[in-house]
Amino acid sequence: MNLPGAAAGLWRERLADEAPLVGMWVASASPYCAEICAGADLDWLLIDSEHAPNDVGSLLPQLQAVAPYAVTPVVRPPTGDPVVIKQLLDIGVEVLLVPMVESAQQARDLVTATRYPPAGIRGVGSALARASRWNRVGNYLQDAADGVSLMIQVESRAGLDALPHIVEVEGVDAVFLGPADLAASLGHLGHQDHPDVVGAVEQAIGTISAAGVAAGVNAFAEDLAERYLAAGASFILVGADVTLLARGSDELAKRHRAARPSAAG
Repeated sequence: MNLPGAAAGLWRERLADEAPLVGMWVASASPYCAEICAGADLDWLLIDSEHAPNDVGSLLPQLQAVAPYAVTPVVRPPTGDPVVIKQLLDIGVEVLLVPMVESAQQARDLVTATRYPPAGIRGVGSALARASRWNRVGNYLQDAADGVSLMIQVESRAGLDALPHIVEVEGVDAVFLGPADLAASLGHLGHQDHPDVVGAVEQAIGTISAAGVAAGVNAFAEDLAERYLAAGASFILVGADVTLLARGSDELAKRHRAARPSAAG
């Protein structure tokens, strides 16, 4: 098992030194699928609980499944609730991506949720926590903040408007853009490739990068991924376990149905 803080420290270093970093979603809520994806030559995995059937109990075995691999696991909670964040940090989540951030104050509140008092509001339960190896890690309470990397997700018109202030918040390591929700917010639901959406994402990448913060984006379409990388994105998501399985099984069925002799013949 990796040492506490290893993933967070490595993630910061990789964002600074190894960009662009390529990753994929793990939305199946399956440790087995998570481990399969961890064995691929990817830089990071986003284990999701906003739009996937995950909770603290199901996230833990997925973290354990991917721990032996070189890939960086990132967990997206369903909300920025400090209680949820506390639980995730206690089970050993080191890199967080919090969705639907729309103000600098919200970003500051998320930073405080990742830190113990007096710097923050994280509840102290290290004796019960996997993150501290159940208090086997010396000085865990004092050093815990260094072992957490916080990324926030901007995916609305309000978030874009607040972006110049959000990127100034100390403790935010990266900003990730969500074109799907952004498209809906801009009046183009279901059309992430609409010129207004693409232009807004490219402009946002420029704003984030100019502030010295790493910019990331979800981009399943290869042409959009290349375009956003050219605009300065440091890390991207290019697929998901569930979509690969869905499209792959569709193609498998289609191929073999086409080869099946017709009943009329």
